[in-house]
Amino acid sequence: MQLSSSRGGSVSHTDPNRPAPVLRLANVTRVHGRGAAEVHALRGIDLTVHPGEFVAVMGPSGSGKSTLLTLAGGLDQPSDGEVLVEGVALGGLGRGRLADLRRRSIGYVFQDYNLIPALTAAENISLPRELDGVPGRRARREALAALEELGIGELADRFPDDMSGGQQQRVAIARALIGERRLVLADEPTGALDSATGEAVLAVLRARCDVGAAAMMVTHEAAHASWADRVVHLRDGAVASEAPGRRSSARLAAVHPSGAVGEVAQ
Repeated sequence: MQLSSSRGGSVSHTDPNRPAPVLRLANVTRVHGRGAAEVHALRGIDLTVHPGEFVAVMGPSGSGKSTLLTLAGGLDQPSDGEVLVEGVALGGLGRGRLADLRRRSIGYVFQDYNLIPALTAAENISLPRELDGVPGRRARREALAALEELGIGELADRFPDDMSGGQQQRVAIARALIGERRLVLADEPTGALDSATGEAVLAVLRARCDVGAAAMMVTHEAAHASWADRVVHLRDGAVASEAPGRRSSARLAAVHPSGAVGEVAQ
């Protein structure tokens, strides 16, 4: 990756010792429909997310943000190109192996929460761990710890129908963070939250990246994107621009105090 200076030329910040990306999308295209009904949701996306990196994805409605997230999470398949999570090509996996990889390596925060109505908050969160063979008592302890981390420990034994939308959203985030998920994908994770609670949730996601996870978040809010290391803007299914987020900008300013930092070019 190179960071272009506003004074011309470029300054390389490529680290040959940087670990392999957790997520890589290589020339990914997604087309819905055929013929006159054909819609290009994504057009030749190239994107990587490394361990410890928090990437925000922004763009107008219809730009392909949610499609990008569903492909990254293995919930859909590209029409062309390749999606790799920790070096594993998702397109080469059978249904069972893909489900295993998603459950163990990927935490996904859905816009509509996707909680199971018949299970309590703690049971919704612990279910993926139990499916992986973690004993029930340990899985519940982990679920309770995740709920406490999000500031909603009192919801452990409450069912989704007895929660507000914001409470359900935080339970869904806790479910995405339980265990040692290497990749967290979040589709508008603060959409149902007030500003203070939203900031607290973003701090939790930021902290998870700071200890080695990778995260990619779709958001419409520039203030929320400022928590990221990198901000990717989509338009009409393609990457329109890419720039450092608040944390990267602060770090680069410390390294290059006399030069303005322009856009990122990969």
